Amino acid sequence: MGLDHSLVGVSSEPQERSWDSKDALLYAVGVGAGLGDPLKELEFTTENCEGIEQQVLPTFAVLVAQGRSGRRLGDFNRAMLVHAEQYFELHKPLPVQGTVRTTSTVTGIYDKGSGALVVTENTAVDAATGETLVTSRGGTFIRGEGGFGGPRGIDPPWVLPDRAPDFEVVQETRPEQALLYRLSGDRNPLHVDPKFAARGGFSQPILHGLCTYGVTGRALLSALCDGDPARFRSMYGRFSRPVLPGEPLTVSIWLNDDRESAVFQTTRKDGAVVIDRGRITLTQAPGPR
Repeated sequence: MGLDHSLVGVSSEPQERSWDSKDALLYAVGVGAGLGDPLKELEFTTENCEGIEQQVLPTFAVLVAQGRSGRRLGDFNRAMLVHAEQYFELHKPLPVQGTVRTTSTVTGIYDKGSGALVVTENTAVDAATGETLVTSRGGTFIRGEGGFGGPRGIDPPWVLPDRAPDFEVVQETRPEQALLYRLSGDRNPLHVDPKFAARGGFSQPILHGLCTYGVTGRALLSALCDGDPARFRSMYGRFSRPVLPGEPLTVSIWLNDDRESAVFQTTRKDGAVVIDRGRITLTQAPGPR
């Protein structure tokens, strides 16, 4: 059957999703908060430390805006599906607990030759007030589903600066990182089952792309926002290589001239780029180094 192209432009019914303090804490640990220094990021990993108010990592917005009961995209080998790209915009900082109603729309199915890129946009509004909280866009690449003659899509301009990065942050990951991250909701066996991973062409289970994204988000939050989620507006990244749990990641960041936006790349220890064409916008420029 292949992919169902009739889904393009069709919005889902609103889906309700709630989270609480425990969900935010579990997500923070799942993307490496507290690793190596359990006293360093207490505002994201604890809720009852004297003088410290719990906050929520900005990248948790991607999970908040996910629909729980996604539509079938068609019949294909699930082992050939990988997360290709992710964008989100925060319209206000995330509360420690809340409920949203999310509407999801498949905005395009693009022919990339070796596979198809399915792009979905989600809008999450506060269930009590109707105020927009998160807008997110995600791209899923399905190997073997290309060649149908559709549009390829247009990439926004992005240039790697020809200078040393303004910031470079090394983030460790745990060998068991995928086991922790999956508890936030993504139970795809690609990240834990060696036999399933082998069917997708991987030598062993790989780390969730959104976990790498969250680790990267923590680096950006620290380097550009002094750890303050209210200064973090939006983030985009393209997943270009797999990451194995336990691999350290380096986030290289170049500020733009306006100092309220930057571009970044995330690399493995061997230098391979794992998140490419990264962009972040801020509500406030970072202070002097």
